[in-house]
Amino acid sequence: MRLRVLLAGLALALPLQAQELNIGLSTPVTTMDPHFHNLTPNNSIAKHIFETLVGQDDQQALKPGLAESWKALDDTTWEIKLRKNVRWHDGSPFTAEDVLATLKRIPNVPNSPASFAIYTRPIADAKATDPHTVVLQTRAPHPLLPNDLATIHIISAKMAGMGTPDYNSGKAVNGTGPYRFGEYVSGDRVVLVANDKYYGARPAFAKVRFRMITNSAARVAALLAGDVQMIEAVPTADIARLKKDARVALASTVSNRVIYLHMDSGRERNSPFVTDAAGKPMEANPLRDPRVRKAISKMIDRNAIASRIMEGEARPAGQFLPETFHGTSKRLSPEKYDPDGAKTLLAAAGYPGVFGLTLHTPNNRYINDEKIAQAVAQFLTRGGIPTKVDAMPSAVFFSRGSKLEFSFLLAGWGAGTGENSSPLRSLVATFDRSLGNGAANRGRFSDAGVDAMIHTALTTIDDTKRGLMLAAATDKALGELTGVIPLHYEVSTWGVKKGLAYKARVDQYTLAHEVRMTK
Repeated sequence: MRLRVLLAGLALALPLQAQELNIGLSTPVTTMDPHFHNLTPNNSIAKHIFETLVGQDDQQALKPGLAESWKALDDTTWEIKLRKNVRWHDGSPFTAEDVLATLKRIPNVPNSPASFAIYTRPIADAKATDPHTVVLQTRAPHPLLPNDLATIHIISAKMAGMGTPDYNSGKAVNGTGPYRFGEYVSGDRVVLVANDKYYGARPAFAKVRFRMITNSAARVAALLAGDVQMIEAVPTADIARLKKDARVALASTVSNRVIYLHMDSGRERNSPFVTDAAGKPMEANPLRDPRVRKAISKMIDRNAIASRIMEGEARPAGQFLPETFHGTSKRLSPEKYDPDGAKTLLAAAGYPGVFGLTLHTPNNRYINDEKIAQAVAQFLTRGGIPTKVDAMPSAVFFSRGSKLEFSFLLAGWGAGTGENSSPLRSLVATFDRSLGNGAANRGRFSDAGVDAMIHTALTTIDDTKRGLMLAAATDKALGELTGVIPLHYEVSTWGVKKGLAYKARVDQYTLAHEVRMTK
């Protein structure tokens, strides 16, 4: 009798696990392979099933993950101490061999549209000194290695040895995280079930169903009707109304995601979507000239986009990250709207109204992405560069963009490492598959001086000096050469039904295991 009373008391003291949470996603999840495509929607889902050695909180501050601790033994040697008593979803123990197998697999994932290899290339050698200790040797001093490790999801050595199995069927989805794989239907849903053997905090929901609802109005309607209990990317047009609705609560923050324009500065001739004044293919490529790229930047009224298209839910950008992030520039500010100055630059470059462009954009990836592209096209057309828009689903867009099929494109980048080297290495470093650099440099911008500055910064141990070097590289790549054109930083907003709470994350991840019940 006393035992029954004790158990009953414990049951009342423990939080009850709700049966199911339904979440409306704004963008399709394109793969369950955690190493195939470095894309926020994919990474967000992966974080439920897989884990990284180094974790990040909602502000991207580093914290222990599968690694209990990490320390530099010298300038190029790091010792990683792994958690003990962690098990994979199939019941097998997590060991150092799984880490080694993961690091070996990442650079060899075929046909990756945006590889994670940029975060593993600095590692020259990896070895296990015991089942729960990994020693990593870097090619040069690399003080940002813990930040890099926060982006890499660890898979089991067994799964890594399978090469490129069918992850989307779930056969190869074996993680250590708080949720197990349940179901994946491309373009429709992802279903996860709680991992009852998880070593960490118990998930609040036994089952999570992520529904891919790319239509903004439909996503809000689903929340208000109770079909889902949470949505991400609350449409800017609905935020003011939902703030007054007692049935829901909103969580917002300025994100680490910059929306930007990439231009084909790699091809000297015959860029595929550059036309002459008559609309015919143009042999010369004006986008190679920094003055032309700067002129395009000056034609765009960022304040108008932030206030009208984004309805105040964006901040005009002059660089990759807001100034609060490490390594950002104190000199760069959003380019001022200056159509007359743009015309002067075009004339100086020898292109006064003699070419047209097509701006390619996804229509279901970023907040108001197609509307932003239409606004940019109108500004450019008004400024003397006739511009058309070609919008398409994100899966098509990224596939074609990675094949360099575009001349001018709109995209976004969130700094997974939580500091400025991430966009520098990915977007403006010269494309180099062997180094992992320029993985998302779809305009093939290249400058030896920028590359050298990035390399020097990455090998600088002192945090303050490294930050100044990253800022200087940003000044040159964006301020001087206009390698890409930053437009704005997204303000991310989630909506939850009454009785739930979610803390807004700067990395824009929608994590079911961080949803709390408030009653």
